[in-house]
Amino acid sequence: MEEWGQVNLRLDEFLKSHNISRSSLSRNAQIHYGQLLKYCRNDMQKVDLNLLARICKTIDCEIGDIIEYLPPKTN
Repeated sequence: MEEWGQVNLRLDEFLKSHNISRSSLSRNAQIHYGQLLKYCRNDMQKVDLNLLARICKTIDCEIGDIIEYLPPKTN
């Protein structure tokens, strides 16, 4: 973990807990499946805020439902 902490996208957890498939989100939010997969795997370098807004509107969630901040561990 970095000295500033870490931001994680918990989109996949949210989708599973609400029985929403990746493919239906991809289709309904008009997001390429490959790009959505990176977000589900928390495997991206930069986040597109417009894309996150589309995801939140499509699955009817707050941004805090799919993103978490983990502060750095102190020694």
